[in-house]
Amino acid sequence: MAEITKENILKILTSVIEPDLKRSIVELGLVSDIHIEGEKISFNVKISSPTMHSKMQMKNSCINIIRQLLGEHIQVNIDIQALPGFKNRSPELRSLLPGVKHIIAVASGKGGVGKSTVAANLAVALSLSGAKVGLLDADIYGPSMPLMFGLVNRKPIITSTSGRNIMEPIVSHGVEILSIGFFAEASQAVPWRGPMVSKALIQLFQDADWGKLDYLLVDLPPGTGDIHLTLVDKIPLTGAIVVSTPQEVALADARKGIDMFKMPMINVPVLGLVENMAYYIPESNPDKKDYIFGQDGAKKLAKEMNVPLLSQIPLITRIREAGDVGAPAALNENTIEGKIFKDLAQNVIECVKNLSAASSKEKIDLEAIKSPYR
Repeated sequence: MAEITKENILKILTSVIEPDLKRSIVELGLVSDIHIEGEKISFNVKISSPTMHSKMQMKNSCINIIRQLLGEHIQVNIDIQALPGFKNRSPELRSLLPGVKHIIAVASGKGGVGKSTVAANLAVALSLSGAKVGLLDADIYGPSMPLMFGLVNRKPIITSTSGRNIMEPIVSHGVEILSIGFFAEASQAVPWRGPMVSKALIQLFQDADWGKLDYLLVDLPPGTGDIHLTLVDKIPLTGAIVVSTPQEVALADARKGIDMFKMPMINVPVLGLVENMAYYIPESNPDKKDYIFGQDGAKKLAKEMNVPLLSQIPLITRIREAGDVGAPAALNENTIEGKIFKDLAQNVIECVKNLSAASSKEKIDLEAIKSPYR
């Protein structure tokens, strides 16, 4: 019979598995405050599910294994507590995407502002910085990542694991990618109703082998509809990036997008605003800037909404051409556009670091996050 010590108790409890997280409660660090008084043992255990049934199941599992190895006479007192909601957990304590450190939504209030172009180039730039990056194309009605990454007509490998079909993201330019576009012809429309769209989105998260990632970017469709509500309800987002052009008609919708993420029922931090097509640079005169959509509109909105301005991306023909041939412009860091996307990636990394550092505070002050544009 083993000696009653804290070390032996932890060793015994190693065999107890958290049912939702599928790992040992000791390995996950869910056991704490072990106290021993003679043959009386007490400790705390945190579990994923808050239900009474789950708490009783965990309590019985711990008591049974302790008494089996230390003796039936041992008195065991266990305080079972529920872990915080998935949005407030560290990645390893999530049942969904436990290997992904940061999940960032890339959104826009209005279509046609270059949101997907920004998402694709940001993903590449983050990868070039040394991070492990994934990109989920959640623009169900208009998926564009297969084209932008040269993956048209490619299909992900699907394997069967424990009776489930699991998709393997396709890797292109160092980025792991999944898109609904992989499962439909390039010219095929996707006329799905809201519930079907939400179900398809969740499958791209939970029925895929995303593995370990530093960042998973989610390219959302324009607007504030079903997909957005499903995402913030089911997925532990680190934050959101909103993309807009400088013109007022786009800014009005960007304002709504920022407001949506800031709503108390949603409460997703807005990492910042990206001003796309901020100005036009003629190839014949690279030192000239033409503000064809207005000047500094998103910069002014960022100040008004108290969010950082992450980048002002010019309208350059090469950015469009690079996306059309499946080789995002960020791949060439020596060009003007390559350097801009590299800076954008660094600003996002810095914002996420500041957000993580501030997560212990009751209120996160994004105004304190430094931006080179303010």
